[in-house]
Amino acid sequence: MDHSKTVTVQILNAFAENGTGGNPAGVVLNADELSDKNKLEIAKKVGLSETAFVSKSKTEDFKLDFFSPNKQIAHCGHATVATFSYLKQIGALRNNSSSKETIDGKRKIEIIGDLAFMEQLAPKYVDVSQNERIILKSLGLKKTDLIPNAPIKLVNTGNSFLLVPVKSSEILKNIIPDFDLITQISDEYDLIGYYVFSSNTAYDATSRMFGPRYGILEESGTGMAAGPLGCYLYDILKIKKNSYHIQQGKYMKEPSPSLIIVNLRIGNGEILDVMAGGKGILNKQLDIEISA
Repeated sequence: MDHSKTVTVQILNAFAENGTGGNPAGVVLNADELSDKNKLEIAKKVGLSETAFVSKSKTEDFKLDFFSPNKQIAHCGHATVATFSYLKQIGALRNNSSSKETIDGKRKIEIIGDLAFMEQLAPKYVDVSQNERIILKSLGLKKTDLIPNAPIKLVNTGNSFLLVPVKSSEILKNIIPDFDLITQISDEYDLIGYYVFSSNTAYDATSRMFGPRYGILEESGTGMAAGPLGCYLYDILKIKKNSYHIQQGKYMKEPSPSLIIVNLRIGNGEILDVMAGGKGILNKQLDIEISA
């Protein structure tokens, strides 16, 4: 007796830059009947950094659950952008404002043209200076590689990332990550991963994201990390803008440049909330067979 069933997964490239590149995410619609075990099995078989599962919500427009190949994750920027871009493309969004329910609360979604933006929270900063030496070691960096007077910081706008500011794109390009050490530090601080960046580029910043704790050695576009980076640029580097363009994915082994737009809402000189987003382009469709 066959106890398997087939689930259709849309693969969308979120944060595509000039119509190419971007970070692929899986999107599964009508996921109400899928268990967490089913979702993890699907995410493993899809094999991307995150897959989003869309189901009905009693409080918001949609309920979204995010799974990496090895565990559930509270929020995922690129999978959210992929999902709402796709919902807009298939006519499932009635207007340009929407919302999502997640295991970590609800968030507003805005659609501007063909771009989808996800709300993040006001930033929380944590001092990690006591571990600066081992953090540098985990990236093969020296203290002199850092931007002067720009500390390594843990920044959280919904997920925790370690932000590491380096002087140049050349230093950024040549990083040699020690994934075991990054995982150890990520466990200690409950991080999604590291977001290493340089502001000495053609964009407001160019970045790299290492998240081995979640099975992501390097990712090409991370909205939930770009939000904290926009806050860091505003609060720590004092680059006082309301909108930032952040490139990611350029220096991966197989480059897939992404463009993430981060908009800050400022009140009395303080960041009230963050909207990070970009464009999602439908790449392909997969049919995944799972045990029922």
